[in-house]
Amino acid sequence: MKRGENHYIWQRPTWPQWQYSLQQLSPLLAQVHLAQGLLQGRMYDLGMDLRDHAVLRILTEDVLKTSEIEGESLNPESVRSSIARRLGLDIGALTPADRHVDGLVDMVLDAIQNHQSQLTAKRLQGWHAAMFPTGYSGLSKIRVGQWRNDAQGPMQVVSGAMQRQKIHYEAPPAHRLRAEMAGFISWFNASNLEDPMIKAGLAHLWFVTVHPFDDGNGRIARAVGDMALARATSSSQRYYSLSAQIQRERKAYYDQLEATQKGSLDVTPWLVWFLGCLLRAIQGADHMLTSVLMKARYWHHWAGTPMNARQIKLLNKLLDGFEGHLSTSKWAAIGKCSQDTALRDISELLERKVLRRSDASGRSTRYELIPLLTNHKP
Repeated sequence: MKRGENHYIWQRPTWPQWQYSLQQLSPLLAQVHLAQGLLQGRMYDLGMDLRDHAVLRILTEDVLKTSEIEGESLNPESVRSSIARRLGLDIGALTPADRHVDGLVDMVLDAIQNHQSQLTAKRLQGWHAAMFPTGYSGLSKIRVGQWRNDAQGPMQVVSGAMQRQKIHYEAPPAHRLRAEMAGFISWFNASNLEDPMIKAGLAHLWFVTVHPFDDGNGRIARAVGDMALARATSSSQRYYSLSAQIQRERKAYYDQLEATQKGSLDVTPWLVWFLGCLLRAIQGADHMLTSVLMKARYWHHWAGTPMNARQIKLLNKLLDGFEGHLSTSKWAAIGKCSQDTALRDISELLERKVLRRSDASGRSTRYELIPLLTNHKP
């Protein structure tokens, strides 16, 4: 990049005076607001207990997927347990705490549950410190809870092997960060005329464009966007996961970001993509809602049937979409019991017609849930 060349959006003379076509965005905005209202209405009719478990499921997916976007895989049980502890929900045995997972969960929950509180530099830096409790990102020591200083060179987003790296983006130099972040925070906290859904899209773009930290900028940008969305509905409960939808559309997400960050201050195309992704996330929540209702109906049906903690845990895994086939050995591994105990657990459920042997071929016998419609009354 040559000095003085307007190669990135932050080098434009009028940065950060965003421009967009409200006329072009209005039909999409109307769809998003309608879908959001319909989803909230459906969730309201569920009742408190089901809403809480729906929130647990959505937040677990959100935390998992916001990390997967950055190429990091977390333990789903650790994430679920961490969220359940903070929400005060009883989900049976909890997985031991993980400082990194807990920090990420704390950030996501703080952004959504405390959305009305002011966003400050101290709060953002606290989120960053919570995400990197050891002071390291992988094997690299980073500045934790502080803006980057570019001591190792300019902040760049790159891909490819070391010898053939492609630079997708270069962020503003570190000496500008204090002023850049002060401007962003002031705008975010101000009551302005932007539609709140548009504000969420702009906040996400603006934060990740400034890229104020050594690492974790994408995850914090999505948390900031979630905070804006929570303010839009004045709700501390989330019934859809935008991060999960972004993960499904990850290539388009990065392509759109790169094009926008190398484009003009007319960010209408970015907002069209962002609002479309948000709409698909909200509409996709119907699948989650159906699953929550089905699970509640299932346990209501079997409420009078005695089951031990292992049986309940394994049945919940099957209801949540167990990957692969359930065998005695898998039951023993997940239930942390012997093969004999696993076989005894399974035999009881076979006798009560909760489980049946699967027709799927394999070296070991496999088991599956009997669909509720064909179950006999226990």
